[in-house]
Amino acid sequence: MVRKAFVLGYGAAAYLAFVVALLYTIGFLAGVGVPKGIDDGATGPAWRALVVDAALLTLFAAQHSVMARPWFKRWWTRFVPPAVERSTYVLASTAAVVLLLWQWQPLPTMLWSVGPAWARGVLWALYVLGWVVLVVSTFAVGHFDLFGLRQVLDRALDRRYTEPGFREPLLYRLVRHPLMVGFLIAFWAAPDLSVGRLLFAVAGTGYIMVGVRLEEHDLRAQLGEPYEDYLRRVPRFVPRPVR
Repeated sequence: MVRKAFVLGYGAAAYLAFVVALLYTIGFLAGVGVPKGIDDGATGPAWRALVVDAALLTLFAAQHSVMARPWFKRWWTRFVPPAVERSTYVLASTAAVVLLLWQWQPLPTMLWSVGPAWARGVLWALYVLGWVVLVVSTFAVGHFDLFGLRQVLDRALDRRYTEPGFREPLLYRLVRHPLMVGFLIAFWAAPDLSVGRLLFAVAGTGYIMVGVRLEEHDLRAQLGEPYEDYLRRVPRFVPRPVR
């Protein structure tokens, strides 16, 4: 009983840490409502900031990609109970994000700053829309499975956990990766674009372009022909015009 309670508490704590980190990231990129935004803090040599920020982004990308691979999951669950494997992944990803936000070195030189109030309003609306698309996409595909909550709850209730089957809900009928589309919108909808924000957006976009191909490769092997058909019918990021 104590072990079940620990597993459930561990999963809930990992999820709560993720939510806090996500909210902070939204404020960090916007430079609003958080102690330190992406352009805040003491500035030093630009080369040092580039090296540190690139290392932080690389660390996050490596952790996020490696731990998501099926071969790593098979190896990892030899040491970690399967019920908390996803929660551990979420917690590790959150730790990588927290480290990135904490140690980020500002590069505040502005590349553009949109002047007209209406244009700034449009970009801020797009920024919010990106995060809304991201969150809606997680619920469409199985929010509680994605972040490990159903796994730990099933373990606590002595229920056998089964992976969600292949579905095409909501935005997934328009594009294969709406969650990543939400990230891309949020990365680039910037009324004020500094060198640091550009570095973050370029690195984040590059990671997404590589990450989705790795994910699709894994899903091909896992799901077979139904997913192959899905790849043929549905574009990756940009919806096809309705005929």
